[in-house]
Amino acid sequence: MWGVSDATWTLSGFGDEIDPDPGVQAAVLQALGASSIEVRSAWRTNVVELDDDGLDRLATVLERRGMRVSAIASPIGKVDVSLPVEHELGRLDRAIAAARRLDARYIRVFSFYRPDGVPAGDVRDDVLFRMRALASAAEAAGVVLLHENEKEIYGDTPERCLDIVESVGSPALRLAWDSANFVQVGVARPFDDGYGMLRPHLEYLQVKDALAATGEVTPAGEGDGQLLETLTALRDDGYRGYASLEPHLTDVDALGGSSGPAAFGVAARAFRRLTDRIGVALA
Repeated sequence: MWGVSDATWTLSGFGDEIDPDPGVQAAVLQALGASSIEVRSAWRTNVVELDDDGLDRLATVLERRGMRVSAIASPIGKVDVSLPVEHELGRLDRAIAAARRLDARYIRVFSFYRPDGVPAGDVRDDVLFRMRALASAAEAAGVVLLHENEKEIYGDTPERCLDIVESVGSPALRLAWDSANFVQVGVARPFDDGYGMLRPHLEYLQVKDALAATGEVTPAGEGDGQLLETLTALRDDGYRGYASLEPHLTDVDALGGSSGPAAFGVAARAFRRLTDRIGVALA
């Protein structure tokens, strides 16, 4: 251990990486010491496609297990920037409905794909227009959007993540940090190159790592994402938020990934070894 700390972070995870059934998702997460779940899909249906009855059914499952929802892991913004803004505002309405029914404060979003060969700067104005519209809707609804630095969207580098959050300037738009995604887009040392500039806007931690040479996703601490340095800095900065496991250790596609219970357990134990080392408790 590098020092004694009174920091406690809330452990969560993308339940659908474990199993399509949210009951199984919750059971496995609880066995790994998590008190919360990040909801992306249930029964193979994305959270923004669940109708009110589906949300009621999901809420009942999670309430019976005593699981809280750390965030609604929506796919909003994982579409081409050429689509009209109303397309994603409509999906945001469903994500907000899910957040309300599941008692979640956060909704994860992205900052849009662009056609192959089009420079990021060419779509900046279109991206910011859409992100402002989404943030305004979130403000009105009393929820907070978390922009994830996903691969190949506008905000996939630290500089463009900063551009989005500062240009929009809304309290309803904050950042989720994903070290693996930064590595996969060529940010060789995410902590050195991005943490300082983004920390004032960082409100959520997604946990996975990756190898710079191949882009392969690894458990936390086994790649080049500088997880130990990042976690230590968060501890020292007074971070007391969520740490959400997103292992991506087996199948991965544009809308997410899967790991299964065994690989998810590998990822959870790897992360806990790092937090144990720096004296951070997970609950």
